Amino acid sequence: MKTKILSLVAILAMSFAVSAQIDRSKMPKAGPAPKVKLGEAKKFTLKNGLTVIMVENHKLPRASATLTIDNSPTFEGDKAGLSSMMGSLLGRGTSNISKDDFNERVDYLGASVGFSSRGAYGFSLKKYFPEILELMADGVKNSLFTQEEFDKELKITLDNIKQNEKNVATAARRVESVLTYGKNHPFGEYITKESVKNITLEDVKNRYNTYYKPNNAYLIIQGDINPKKIKKMVKKLFSDWDAGNLPTYKMPEVPVVETTEIDFIDMPNAVQSEIAVINTVNLTLGDEDYYAALLANQILGGGGTGRLFQNLREDKGYTYGSYSSVRQSRYVGTFRATASVRNTVTDSSVVELMKEINSIRYQKVSEQDLKDAKEAYIGSFVMDVQKPSTSATYALNKELYNLPDDYYENYLEKINSVTVDDVQNAAKKYFKANNTRIIVTGKAIDALENLEKNPDYKINYFDKFGNAAEKPELKKALPKGFTKETVINNYFKAIGGVEKIKNLETTLVTYEASAMGQALESTEKRNASKFANVVSMGGNVMMKVIMSKEAITMNGQPLPPNMVGEMNNVLGTFPEIGVLSDTNSSLTGIEMLDGKEVYVITSKGKVVNSFFFYDVKTGLKVKESQSITMGQRTQNQEVLFSDYKDYNGIMFPAKKIGSLGPQKVSYTLKEVKINEGVTDKDFE
Repeated sequence: MKTKILSLVAILAMSFAVSAQIDRSKMPKAGPAPKVKLGEAKKFTLKNGLTVIMVENHKLPRASATLTIDNSPTFEGDKAGLSSMMGSLLGRGTSNISKDDFNERVDYLGASVGFSSRGAYGFSLKKYFPEILELMADGVKNSLFTQEEFDKELKITLDNIKQNEKNVATAARRVESVLTYGKNHPFGEYITKESVKNITLEDVKNRYNTYYKPNNAYLIIQGDINPKKIKKMVKKLFSDWDAGNLPTYKMPEVPVVETTEIDFIDMPNAVQSEIAVINTVNLTLGDEDYYAALLANQILGGGGTGRLFQNLREDKGYTYGSYSSVRQSRYVGTFRATASVRNTVTDSSVVELMKEINSIRYQKVSEQDLKDAKEAYIGSFVMDVQKPSTSATYALNKELYNLPDDYYENYLEKINSVTVDDVQNAAKKYFKANNTRIIVTGKAIDALENLEKNPDYKINYFDKFGNAAEKPELKKALPKGFTKETVINNYFKAIGGVEKIKNLETTLVTYEASAMGQALESTEKRNASKFANVVSMGGNVMMKVIMSKEAITMNGQPLPPNMVGEMNNVLGTFPEIGVLSDTNSSLTGIEMLDGKEVYVITSKGKVVNSFFFYDVKTGLKVKESQSITMGQRTQNQEVLFSDYKDYNGIMFPAKKIGSLGPQKVSYTLKEVKINEGVTDKDFE
C-alpha cells in the first residue's frame, strides 16, 4: 500500500511540474494537419471505353452505382430543353420491362434508381444490388422513348414554364445567365414555350443515340462490394453498350464588361429585390491559388459568419441572408455575391455588397479571420472524408481534372499553407469589383429612384428574358384632382354603390380551398370597428385572428402594440372604409399589373406597410399586399382578387389567390351574408 501511495504522489508531482512549465499566456501552436486516408479506388476500362471505378467500404451493408456522362455543354438553340427532356424520358420502360413493372420492382426492393441527361444512379442494400445494377443498366441501354411519355413530359414542361412566368427569382436567374454568358452560350440559353414546342420525339431519340455513349462515361460503384464479382457483373451488363463518335463543339467566349455596371430588370410584382454581383473566372480544381480563393470566399460570404451575412443581415437587417460563392469549372467558373432584400433598401444593399467585396480585395484579412476560415474548411473536409461516397467522388475528380494521385492526401496541407497575402491576391484576381455586373431584379417604382442616385455605376435596363429595354416608366401622371378618396369611391360604385357600402352594419364572407390534400376554409366577419378571421383545415381551426382598435390577437396571443395602430386602417365592413380615414395612406400612382393599369394606395408605417391595387378601367380591387418588418425579419404576403359576382346587390370576388406558407392557394367564394350572421361574441 505504501508503495502505491508513493507512486501516486510521484505521478502528481510530475504532473504539477509539467504544468508549471507551460506558458498559458501564449496560444498553443497548431498541430500538423490531419492525415487524410481515402479508401483505395480500383479502376478498369471496358472495350467500349466505359471507365469503371470501384471503392470498397464495408461499414454498412449497402452499395451504390453512379454513372456520369462527361459530355461538354452544347448549345441547343431553337430546341433548348432537348437534353433535359431526353434525360426525363430515360428509364420510363425498356425493351425488357414496362415502366410500371420497373418502378414497382425498385419500390419493392426498397431501392432507388434514377436517370438524367448527365447519367444515372442506383442505390440499395447489398443483397439487392446486383438486381438494381441490372435495372439501371437496362434503363441506360434500352430505354423506350414512346410518344405517350413524350407527350406527358411536354405538357409537364410547358406547365412548369407557365407556372414560373411571373416568378421573380426565376426571372432573375435567367437574366443573370443571359448577361453573364451570352444568349448564344450553352450556359446562357434558356428553355421557352417555343423551344419546347419545337422538340419532337425523333429529336429526343437522336440526342440519346448521339450523346449517351460509354466512351465518354464513368461508372462509380462503391459500398459493401466484392470488386472481382462487380467487375464480372459490369462486363456482363455494360459491354454491349455501343460506343460512338461524339460531336465536337467550341463554346463561344463569354462577354466581359469594361467597367462595373448595374443591370436592372423591372418586375412590377416583386416584393423584394434580387441582387447578384457576378463575374466569370478562370479557376479550375487543382490550380495553385484554388485554396486561397476558397478561403477568401469563406471569409467574405461563406455562411452565417461571413462578412456579407454579418453586415447585411445582422448589422443592417436588410435581408434574411447574404452569401457569396466562387465556383471552379473546366469551362467557365463564376464568382457570385447575392442578397434578396426589401425593395426600399435595394440601393443601400448594393453599396454594402460592393463595400465588403472591395474591402477584402484592398485590405488584408486578419490572421484570426484566416484561422477561422481554415478551421471551417478543415472541419467540413474531415467530415466529408468519413462518408463512403467521398472516396469515389474524389477518384472521379482525379480522372476528370487529371489530378495527381496524392491530391486529396495533400489537400489539408495546401489549405493550411495559405497566407493572408494569398487570400488578398485571390480576392483581387477573382472578385472583379471593377469589372463586374450588379444585376438587380426588382420593382422599379420602389427601387430605381435611389439606385439612380449612385454616381459610381451606369444603369442598363433589360426585360425578364435578358433583352435590352427602355428605362421603365416609374410613375404615370394621375388624372387631375384624383385622390385616394376618388379611387375608393369608384371602387364602392363598382361593387354596389357608395352609400350602400358605407351604411353596412356587418359582413360575413367564407372562402374554401384545398391545400396539402386537406379542405381549407377561411371565414371573415366584420362590423364597423372589429374584425375576425378563422382559418380551418380539415375541420380543425389553424388560425384565429381578432382585431379591434385596441388590440390584435392571433390564436389568443396578443401581437406587439406597435402593430395595432398601423393595422387599424383595415377595420370596417370593407377594408377601404378604414383606409379612407387613415392619415398614413395616400394614392401613390399608377402602375402596371399583369398588363393592366392599376391605381395604388399605400399605407406606410414603421412596422406594417400595406398596398391596395385597383383596376383603372373597372375600378375593382385586384390585389392587396402587405409587408411586416419586425426586428431583422420581413414577411411579405399578397392576395389577388378576380371574378366578381353579385350577392344581394353587392359584388364580391369569387376567386382569391393567397399564400399559405410557401404555397399558393386558390380560394373560391362559398358564402356571403350581409347584415346578418355576425354577433359581438365573434370578436371575443
